[in-house]
Amino acid sequence: MEESSPMFVHSISETGRLLPSASRWNSIEIDFDLFPTSSRTNDPVPSKYSKSYTFKLGITDMSQLKCFIYVSIALVLIVVALVLLMVLLPRKRGHHGSSSNLPVALEYSLLFFDAQKSGVLPTNNPVKFRRNSGLKDGPDASLVGGFYDSGNNIKFSFPTAYTITLLSWSVIEYHKKYSSIDQLEHVQDIIRWGSDYLLKLYIPSNTTSKPALLYSQVGSTNTDKNLQDDMTCWQRPEDMTYDRRVSICGGSAADLAGEVAAALAAASLALADQNETYSQKLVEASESVFKLVRKSQNKETYTADDACGGEARGFYTSSSYKDELVWAGTWLFFATGNYAYLRYTTDNFELAVKEEMDSNSGIFYWDNKIPANAVLLTRLRYLHDPGYPYEAALTVCSDMVNILMCSYLSYSGSFNMTPGTKSKIHHEVCLNISC
Repeated sequence: MEESSPMFVHSISETGRLLPSASRWNSIEIDFDLFPTSSRTNDPVPSKYSKSYTFKLGITDMSQLKCFIYVSIALVLIVVALVLLMVLLPRKRGHHGSSSNLPVALEYSLLFFDAQKSGVLPTNNPVKFRRNSGLKDGPDASLVGGFYDSGNNIKFSFPTAYTITLLSWSVIEYHKKYSSIDQLEHVQDIIRWGSDYLLKLYIPSNTTSKPALLYSQVGSTNTDKNLQDDMTCWQRPEDMTYDRRVSICGGSAADLAGEVAAALAAASLALADQNETYSQKLVEASESVFKLVRKSQNKETYTADDACGGEARGFYTSSSYKDELVWAGTWLFFATGNYAYLRYTTDNFELAVKEEMDSNSGIFYWDNKIPANAVLLTRLRYLHDPGYPYEAALTVCSDMVNILMCSYLSYSGSFNMTPGTKSKIHHEVCLNISC
């Protein structure tokens, strides 16, 4: 007879261990629903407060209430004022690797040129109080445009060309910096505005009976009492409704022609990424002006001729023309890559230095381009050394730049930089560049 399989019966204690409870008897009660139940579903909770009370509140001191109201209103006003200040006050701009004030200063500097614009202004001109002006300038309104000079309404060609050259150079050197502070398009627009006007200044000769012309000035400095005064009579340019005098030069104004050629060549580089066709147009015009002045047998400064620069003599006189010609040759070399221009520059650089006035030595401004020209050629020597036959002249330039830097970095102490950089350059720097 087979043995029956053993039967396993859990004891109460074992059953308790199988249930999710720490207590054996609780486990049994939960399992078998043995909790006692109440005959009433909602037993009232006895309260020691058997009666309800009515609390009567009253204001015993009105002065304290007024004080509370005033303090509350004052706090609200303070909060509102703080919020308005946070919203309305200008926020600090990013450093962009330089002083935090530099982008603001640069933007305002460019606005100056927008305010000085003459002619038919674009609808997006940022200086909103300016309107169209000088709409009769030039023969048959051929010289509309350009920039007014400082606080007067005269348009001087010589400093205008110099300004366009420098603005273009700044874009060439600091293209990425302009872009990083959202001012690249702005400065290129100003350069384009000036370049458009410079293109109008030069009228090439078509026949031998009509020589080339170069306009040096629009407006009068009151040397003729019969003409309107555009220099000392401070009026809105929008109010000028009269015909204005135009000063005309021939091919002898070598300094003016050289500066115009330099400006057009430099602008062609600054605007190359914006409009290649326009850039090439500027190069061709620059070469044409430079060719004209090189062929001239009677080169002189534009202020030496009364008809050309007689009125400008008291404001933007020119002491020499050779520095402008080598300046133009340098920029034409950079714009075209034609070594004939570099050869002209290096062959004539030391001749230009000999004509530099002692009072102008080492000073770069509209009357002296030699220091800046030396910097450009020194850069060429260090970064793209063309070698023979240019080495001798380029060495002269680099030596001049060394002396120029030493004049800026004095031996007497440290050279403090702008607060944004927190840097100091000590006089040892001067020693390191062979002063």
